[in-house]
Amino acid sequence: MVNPSASDDYFKFFGIQQQFNIDLPALDQAYLAIQKEVHPDRHARGSETEQCLAMQMATLANTAFQTLKNPIDRGLYICQLHGVDAKLETNTAMPAAFLMKQMEWRESLDEQAEDLSALEALMEEVEESKSETMIEITQAIDGAKNYTRAAELLRGLLFIDKFAVELDDTHC
Repeated sequence: MVNPSASDDYFKFFGIQQQFNIDLPALDQAYLAIQKEVHPDRHARGSETEQCLAMQMATLANTAFQTLKNPIDRGLYICQLHGVDAKLETNTAMPAAFLMKQMEWRESLDEQAEDLSALEALMEEVEESKSETMIEITQAIDGAKNYTRAAELLRGLLFIDKFAVELDDTHC
């Protein structure tokens, strides 16, 4: 049974442990079970209030599922639950070494846009950086419970992700 009172915590809503490194198949199963339970067809003969509640729960399930399925959104959500706002819109400060790496990648992309093997090597480097950052985020959230550090890492991951999309678009 869906627990509307757990709607203030997406992890409780799905009955899964609050952590960055989640079991995605378990999330999928919990989501499907809730969607089945609150599907409008199941409540077609119910009162207007029951129909409305079912619709709200279905909408909440979709929002919660999308948030927890995406690693960046999930990490930001966990930070937020612990009172840390990553301030993505206003806080773009990043460590100098990270900014230098971003500039190097951009230069490589500009200079080697026609060189398929160079682009593939750059994509490998970006993916490796993304994997390392994900490991650091997992350690910051699930291990150290350092949500401020996790927010910094998540801002960096957002930059890496955007660059990966640009690189992928160039690569195609």
